[in-house]
Amino acid sequence: MRVMWGLVQVLAVAQGVGSLHAQQFQPPMRPSQLVREVVYNELHDHERHGYWRFWIERNSQKETRLEDQVETAEGPITRLDRINGRPLDAAARLAEQSRLNRLLSSPEERARLRQGYADDEKRIGRIVVLLPDAFLYEYAGEKDGCYRLRFRPNPDYPGRSTEARIFHAMSGELWVSARYKRLALLDGHLDENVDFGFGILGRLYKGGWFQLQRTHVSATDWKTERLEIHMSGRAMLFKTISRETSEMRGGFVPVPASMNLAQGVSLLNQTQAGNALVSTANSDRMFENH
Repeated sequence: MRVMWGLVQVLAVAQGVGSLHAQQFQPPMRPSQLVREVVYNELHDHERHGYWRFWIERNSQKETRLEDQVETAEGPITRLDRINGRPLDAAARLAEQSRLNRLLSSPEERARLRQGYADDEKRIGRIVVLLPDAFLYEYAGEKDGCYRLRFRPNPDYPGRSTEARIFHAMSGELWVSARYKRLALLDGHLDENVDFGFGILGRLYKGGWFQLQRTHVSATDWKTERLEIHMSGRAMLFKTISRETSEMRGGFVPVPASMNLAQGVSLLNQTQAGNALVSTANSDRMFENH
């Protein structure tokens, strides 16, 4: 009887805590309206975003690469700093410097960089715009200063573009900063196969997932600190395709917005910055299991 009474007490306390939590969490508005405000903030704040220098750690089955990146008005430029935790040897350093020199001296290379940067910006904008209409949302509580929203495909949304069709086949969670109404975490899972050309041109297999985690670095800027993309499928003629991306970023330091490519390369070549890159990466790195 004493054991049974103890169990009843535990259940009563747990129920009370759950009720208290439910009372404390008050949704600020309808979830769809919150997402629309988040998208508005993302698109408009991005128009006046700052420029940053930071490290990127790219992980693959083959190796881990630590890179130093500077954002310029002409696009981001990157210098490889370490492979598997080891500094580059003389030959690899020379190859990196030659690559950067070619970028500065070649109008075609610079044009490709600018075009790639512009295409990436447009692609991000197209994906962010999908969020309010492509999914149905419900609140899942509040944690770490963020509203948690679960999302699932909106059956009434006509996904026409490739990005829309892939994105619309996903469900997951969207975390929104309660204070700033900015996207803090996007975690999606592909719930069904996505066919292209009725499966003749290709197919993206269900079970793939991605995660985008962001951090607040200034009054208007949020930067990606973790990116995971794990997708597989097949293309025309049964060629297997795979997209595996695992990146961590950190050590964000602002740089002048008017910086050009030559100034960016000069900054990358500073020895002090290279040493700071390694120490900052070691201190800021954090790994999370999905």
